[in-house]
Amino acid sequence: MRVLVIGSGAREHALCVALSSDPAVTALACTPGNAGTRALAEAAPLDVGDPVAVAALATGWGADLVVIGPEVPLVAGAADAVREADIACFGPSAEAAQIEGSKSFAKHVMAAAGVPTARAWPVGGAAELETALDEAGPPYVVKDDGLAAGKGVVVTTDRDAAVAHGHRVLDAGGTVLVEEFLDGPEVSLFAVTDGTTVLPLLPAQDHKRRDDGDAGPNTGGMGAYAPLPWAPPGLVDEVLATVLQPTVDEMRRRGEPFSGLLYAGLALTSRGVRVVEFNARFGDPETQVVLPLLETPLAGLLHAAATGTLADHPPLRWRPGAAVTVVVAAPGYPEAPRTGDPVTGADGEGVLHAGTTVDARGTVRSAGGRVLAVTATGPDLAAARQTAYERVAAVRLDGAHWRTDIALAAVEGRIALP
Repeated sequence: MRVLVIGSGAREHALCVALSSDPAVTALACTPGNAGTRALAEAAPLDVGDPVAVAALATGWGADLVVIGPEVPLVAGAADAVREADIACFGPSAEAAQIEGSKSFAKHVMAAAGVPTARAWPVGGAAELETALDEAGPPYVVKDDGLAAGKGVVVTTDRDAAVAHGHRVLDAGGTVLVEEFLDGPEVSLFAVTDGTTVLPLLPAQDHKRRDDGDAGPNTGGMGAYAPLPWAPPGLVDEVLATVLQPTVDEMRRRGEPFSGLLYAGLALTSRGVRVVEFNARFGDPETQVVLPLLETPLAGLLHAAATGTLADHPPLRWRPGAAVTVVVAAPGYPEAPRTGDPVTGADGEGVLHAGTTVDARGTVRSAGGRVLAVTATGPDLAAARQTAYERVAAVRLDGAHWRTDIALAAVEGRIALP
């Protein structure tokens, strides 16, 4: 099978690592890729936001399966264009990808499907923003209704900060969603689906805030771990029955079947499981800890979802142990990351490249806010965490920032369910 991965982040690097170890994969490409993926996969320049260019590349390269990593090409219709070229594609249509592209759309789907989620108030203007904040009350949750690379939400008890974020989104021509605050720890659960059958993967937890202790601004994710030793028994089965399968069924009923990776961001609240958000693709950095624990060959799983044959796929097999990933970010991330600095130690074991490039002299340089995702597995979470941080210590990037507490609360047993 010739597999083409679209994207350039650590998620795509993790996908390439998993696919490259699959004996069914005879050729692998990752475009536009980064300095790390080029060691595993062919590369080519590509505007990922251009569906025609994505389909043309897939056709010209002779892909048997295209795996689309980021949300931007999915919302733009890249999966539609690839399928129109008669090539199997893992990723939802543009219509179905609106479940991530529009939070209001996702709320409508959840309401129709009876999926538990936070109460929400769509906001189109400044006066509506004030009214919605009055109704919701603190802590305030203010979201950019469109794509925001994981950085479009503010959760705060500061009314002025909530108003300011809402105005920034409105002034940029966007719309805002004010939501009810959900208490309890958050969980990320991926599910592979062909639009009918749904196979959930291992639950993971992301760390969204930039700084230790969940302080600082929201980011695209500063680290993750899996599995979750504190998760209640039966959580995955419950989410499959009450969230994932009803959502996939509702999308099919609407004539917008969802095929690909459905990501459910969940809060385990005092009133039960609630959906925080849906994404239409593998999450980053959770992919970096879920895939190393998956023993089932990845290419066959994704191809079954892309071709509507997931019901015939064998049950998933998982490796014992745990995985932890720590994001090494550029100075100034997320507001104004500095790029172009040399990176050393980036070829170490478990180092996944996120925002990197190689200059004419062969030097790896930073090219984004999140530069590396340093990952390790181990027999348990404590061992995986220790190894991950040992590998972080071997990386050199001037002014780099990373959290020192990824998975620490879980290791110390400090995560309590409400």
